Amino acid sequence: MRRSIITAAVVLLVLAGLGSVAVATGGGSTVTSARLERSLTASFSQVYSQQARLLGHRGVTPASLHAKAMCDNGGSNVGPGSSWNCLMSFHDPGNPMPTTGYGKFELNVHSNDCYTAGSPSTLVGFQTITDKQGRTVNNPAYEFDACFDPGSSNEPTGVTFPSALTITTTALTPDPQGRATVAALCGTGADGCVGSITVTTHGQKLGSVPFHLAENETAKLTLPQLPPGTKEADLAVSYQQGVGSSGTTLPVQGG
Repeated sequence: MRRSIITAAVVLLVLAGLGSVAVATGGGSTVTSARLERSLTASFSQVYSQQARLLGHRGVTPASLHAKAMCDNGGSNVGPGSSWNCLMSFHDPGNPMPTTGYGKFELNVHSNDCYTAGSPSTLVGFQTITDKQGRTVNNPAYEFDACFDPGSSNEPTGVTFPSALTITTTALTPDPQGRATVAALCGTGADGCVGSITVTTHGQKLGSVPFHLAENETAKLTLPQLPPGTKEADLAVSYQQGVGSSGTTLPVQGG
């Protein structure tokens, strides 16, 4: 569910004098992944630098962030809508990227070439922040509005990020034969998720199960048979394509 702002959002008019209705070019929509990637990095760099000034963090400027983005809407990557997701990385020594190397931004893009971007709170904080003077103020980077020039370059940016694999199962429930399944999600990114999960219990490797998931695909993977009485299982993940956690330890229900 997308977040709604209680107070007014910061509006960045990247396109000076943008009309209320955008003119589509070549019979198609002016909303494209390439234009959003260029606009989002520029817009976010401005609001993130504004946040840094409020917090008293020095040395953070739009140029120093070197922001890069990869955007898609899970389909044609053209046209307005609320299903746009953008993966973006930026460089702030005081706020390192997660292990995936990027954060996920959610965009609601309108037909007038403007959009609302919701930032990941793990990277930018929450809706309000405490500034360097101790006041509670709105966080300009939490959610912001921006527009792009419909006549700007539509050449591909060439920016890609790998999909991130997430194990969504929190506990294993074996069947009478000791077989349990684990649910995995391959997120937005390039080339999907390919690799294997190796299962270990009580220091003994039980075997591995391969996975080959497309972008935004979910799957249930059947693990090697768990010995009777197993209380927990260690899952180690290795990747040929994609990124994510190196593994997790899950409790075994009824073990």
